[in-house]
Amino acid sequence: MSGTEEQSVTQTVKYYRLSEVEERNTFKSTWIIINHKIYDVTKFLEEHPGGEEVLREQAGGDATESFEDVGHSTDAREMAKSFLIGELHPEDRPKIAKPPESNVITVADNTSWWVSWVIPGLAAAIVTLLFRLFTSED
Repeated sequence: MSGTEEQSVTQTVKYYRLSEVEERNTFKSTWIIINHKIYDVTKFLEEHPGGEEVLREQAGGDATESFEDVGHSTDAREMAKSFLIGELHPEDRPKIAKPPESNVITVADNTSWWVSWVIPGLAAAIVTLLFRLFTSED
């Protein structure tokens, strides 16, 4: 092994607790989590192409979904490595809610047909009768 290979093997990962990351939501220190990795983006705020507000909104929390939704380029992903300072502690990883696979919410199929059809039908009939009653000429 060469010297650099030995150095990378012996390097240990710095773990941060979620509470530590949450505290880094200030103008002096801005940390975000992307795929359980911690990035200190404080020095990048003014340079971020999407504006610093985008990073500040995610500060102190998990920005994975937002980062992936934007579709960052390979260059952006490489640049992110320069801001990497550690990883989220394995015990805190379950605390970060995973985004749902889909935004579509399904309704249970056990709803009875009368709730879906009869009640709205009766309401419509009553409204129609009241309308005719009040608009009819005496």
